[in-house]
Amino acid sequence: MEMEKVALGKFEGKSLVVFGAGYVGGAIACEGVARGMHVAALTRNADKARELEAAGVRVVVAELASDAWWREIGGADFVVNCVSAGGRGLEGYRRSYVDGMQSVTAWLRERGGAEGFVYTSSTSVYPQSGGVVVTEEMGNAAAPVDERTGALVEAERLALTGGACVLRLAGIYGPGRHALLDQLRAGARVLPGHGGGRLNLIHRDDAVAAIWAVLECGGAGGEVFNVCDDGAASRGQVVRWLAEKTGVAAPVFSGEGARGTLDRAISNAKIKTRTGWRPRFANFREGYEAMSDAGA
Repeated sequence: MEMEKVALGKFEGKSLVVFGAGYVGGAIACEGVARGMHVAALTRNADKARELEAAGVRVVVAELASDAWWREIGGADFVVNCVSAGGRGLEGYRRSYVDGMQSVTAWLRERGGAEGFVYTSSTSVYPQSGGVVVTEEMGNAAAPVDERTGALVEAERLALTGGACVLRLAGIYGPGRHALLDQLRAGARVLPGHGGGRLNLIHRDDAVAAIWAVLECGGAGGEVFNVCDDGAASRGQVVRWLAEKTGVAAPVFSGEGARGTLDRAISNAKIKTRTGWRPRFANFREGYEAMSDAGA
């Protein structure tokens, strides 16, 4: 059953705190300003801080895993945690995701909670492969893909215990983030891994819209939703289509060396049913076409 949406204008005048105001979180912060909210954001990146301040966001530059930002950030009616890893190693993952989430949930407890709390995780927590359709009800904790994935799973548990709605985002692409296209433009002739495994993707703007859809429905605390488009396609299909659009020869796959070559289709049925959200870009073709039209 679809969740009841809050009244129009619910966000105007309310406070929003965004943790990890990068590619997705920065877009959330800027849209919050456009919706008439009082927006504060925490980031590690001084350049990003200046960009957000120019958009009307109050910015705190600090490490999420500490408690140094607690007094400076103030309180919040709505909270979105979009933090990314503070390093490539396991230590960076745990500090950003696990320690960071512990700090956020402790801060929220001290502040008496929030009307809505959303945490953006990743569909990489699922170990399933073999062509299956993956839903939120399929287990992920029993066999994490690796220790970094285990850190994501642990952060999810902390978030859910703290009253968050967890959104498991598929591979994010969009303006300024299109790795496969960049490789083709750079003349790559061989790509690592296999072309047969399906890629599950989500355009940045659709991920942002999903976050707002959950907040509009009252936050959906304790729920888990997959966020992906409607058209999981094989890596080979994506590469061949991009090569044709770019006017270059399609590269071949080496058959080895690529992480994340699991073959599965992530289901987005639950978030559609519960919130009414639909991806504007139903598949990668529509998303890349839009970027091309915009000159990306």
